[in-house]
Amino acid sequence: MARRGAGTPFLLQLSLLLLLHLGGECWTLGCASVAVGSPVVPLGSAVTASCTIQRELCRGLEQGKVRISWMLDNKLLAGSQRQGPGGKEVSNLTLPQFNHTQARLWCCVEWNGTKQRVGMAEIRAGYPPAKPLNLSCVLNLGDYGLTCQWEQGTDSHLPTRVVLKCAGSRAQAVTGCTPQGGHSRCTVPRRLLQLYRQMEIWVSATNALGTAESEHLSIDPMDVAKLDPPTLQSIQSIPFQTDCVALAWDVARGTEHMELQCELRYRAPEDPAWALVTGIMGRAGTAQRCGFLFGTQYHFQMRCRRSSASALAAYWSEWSPGRNYTTHEKAPTGKLDAWWGAQPARTGGQLEVQLRWKAPRQREANGRVLGYRVTLSPRRRGRGRGRDAPTICNTTHTQCNFSLPAGIRRVYLSAYNAAGESAPTEVILLERKGQPLAGLRAVPGGERSLWVHWEAPLAPVIAFVLEWQQVTAEPGHCSACWQMERDGAATTALIQDGIEPFQPYNISLYPLYEGTVGVPVHTTAYSQQKAPSHAPKLHLRRISKSEAELCWEPLPVEMQNGFITNYTIFWANSIADVASATVDPSLSSFVIRGLKPSTLYKVHIMASTATGGTNGTSLTLVTTALDDSEIQFLFLTLGLVFVLLMVLLICFQKNERMKEQLWPSVPDPANSSLGKWVPAAVPQEPLQLLAAREPGPAAISTVTVLEGEPGKQPGKEHPALPAVPPALPRPYVRQESPGEPVQYARVGGTGYRGQRLLPEPGPRFYENLRGRG
Repeated sequence: MARRGAGTPFLLQLSLLLLLHLGGECWTLGCASVAVGSPVVPLGSAVTASCTIQRELCRGLEQGKVRISWMLDNKLLAGSQRQGPGGKEVSNLTLPQFNHTQARLWCCVEWNGTKQRVGMAEIRAGYPPAKPLNLSCVLNLGDYGLTCQWEQGTDSHLPTRVVLKCAGSRAQAVTGCTPQGGHSRCTVPRRLLQLYRQMEIWVSATNALGTAESEHLSIDPMDVAKLDPPTLQSIQSIPFQTDCVALAWDVARGTEHMELQCELRYRAPEDPAWALVTGIMGRAGTAQRCGFLFGTQYHFQMRCRRSSASALAAYWSEWSPGRNYTTHEKAPTGKLDAWWGAQPARTGGQLEVQLRWKAPRQREANGRVLGYRVTLSPRRRGRGRGRDAPTICNTTHTQCNFSLPAGIRRVYLSAYNAAGESAPTEVILLERKGQPLAGLRAVPGGERSLWVHWEAPLAPVIAFVLEWQQVTAEPGHCSACWQMERDGAATTALIQDGIEPFQPYNISLYPLYEGTVGVPVHTTAYSQQKAPSHAPKLHLRRISKSEAELCWEPLPVEMQNGFITNYTIFWANSIADVASATVDPSLSSFVIRGLKPSTLYKVHIMASTATGGTNGTSLTLVTTALDDSEIQFLFLTLGLVFVLLMVLLICFQKNERMKEQLWPSVPDPANSSLGKWVPAAVPQEPLQLLAAREPGPAAISTVTVLEGEPGKQPGKEHPALPAVPPALPRPYVRQESPGEPVQYARVGGTGYRGQRLLPEPGPRFYENLRGRG
């Protein structure tokens, strides 16, 4: 029993936990109840709620204090708790501002240290429905259903029911249709409509916070019928009035019984907008219109609506399929704008003329121009004298080159089409020697246009002529790149023909005075600029130990893309010491100074315009160790030294005394005159003695010079004296041990003069031992 009593609270607690987790709805129905002031409230308003816990119905909570708390979705909230009658616990909660469009409010109790949800109320918030706007309806003549559409307005964040209601003049309001799928349109069936009678139609939107209605639309359903477009049957010119046309049209099927109001529109291909003709009334018939250009193709369209319908409620039909018509032609009218260039011919005294003109506008061409004719005298239209005036040019182009005889300065220009020829325009070839204009400048007018400005001239001007040519590497000529300004008081003009961005144009302005043409003034302009396409390629012209001269070729005009404002030269060595210099665009070379000797540098150039710059490829160069002048001085010094040595050598060869001083002559005993005095048998003895002492060399210590008689040269005898054989000298040889000096003497005819012993070192060896005799 003790064990059973101990386990009862545990089982009770376990069962309560299961009920709280799995049977929360039972707690909500039998244990707790949650009440809110309103389940749907305006967004941002206050919300009140109360939670009541019946203690006797909550098993496990009969004893102890019950603590009630709140949760809005997953956010913990605190309310005020009190004890109600019958042992109930009541908690009240007030949310001063509810900013959720939809949320769940939970009532929780604390049990065993955890919060358990025991009751819940769902709250939604939003706005009253917005008023539907711009209600409009159109009747479909196919099934006679009335289709209406509107704008719903802002979202209310609440479920909203939208219906289209309609009411007859004496009938009650009924629901005409309900939009599906969240759309803002629906169709009222024919059975609910009263045709040819006024009906009231409106949109009603309802949700939990209120109802809103659109403006009531009071219409006859037939007034809002959209008709099928009419059909253009034929278009033709009215005889004798070739600028007027007559159009025949027919109504669409099903509208034959209606009185219609129609509109006609037309335009030529070059017209920017349609021309509109209104007030065409009737069921079917014809319409006339005048003021059309001759020889011009027009495109026509037509539409209709019920004439009895209100102008605000009725709908126009779609425009009919288009129909083209070309009016009749007549002879061109007006004068042609002409310009010329003239120069004397090389021979014959004639004048070479290039005549250019502008094609007439469509209003003056009166059709398709077939060609142009230049004559020396005016041509008369019709038959009669002057009809066959000499023609010097007949072309389909807008320029002509021809030669005029000397003294003729007038030609006549006319245009012709299939209907006839225009009146001739007189062209006087005036000389260009008048006063030029001042202050000519050109600025961009757009990507493909240029505004040209100049100062007002002092003398009265009849007109101005502007010429422009694109600047290219290969010279060319645009014959159509000119225009004439007829206003003599103008100081600006817009050039739009043949202008391309990023290309330079030379512009010339000529004033046309009475009886002369002014000297032209010139300027150059771009309609749009950008960075150059490429930078120039650098070349090394010369280099030294501290300077380097660079050069480059100017960029072709096609690659400049604008006016070159400057070149920038950058150079850096291996330790990243970067320097730069700005060079005027008119220059094509630059000298970098202050470089270090025997150093490697990388150099590149940047070409810049007003809108950007472009870098070129890098050039690597190495400075020298010496300048050119230093190298020249070094070579000059070495050359002088070499020349001096050669001169000294030649002098030594030529001067015997100098040669004796530097290279003294040593006597050769073998060739001395003494060798002739010794008998042939005598030299054999010293040779044998020397052979016994070989291989050691013999050192000569003393040479004794024998003197002959005064006045007698050695080796020569006086021819007058008798041939007496002289006394032969006796050789004296003393043998010594190897290395000791050898003393010898020879006795001449005049006696022995003496001998001395020479020092030991420095023995001289002679190859010819026989000559010592």
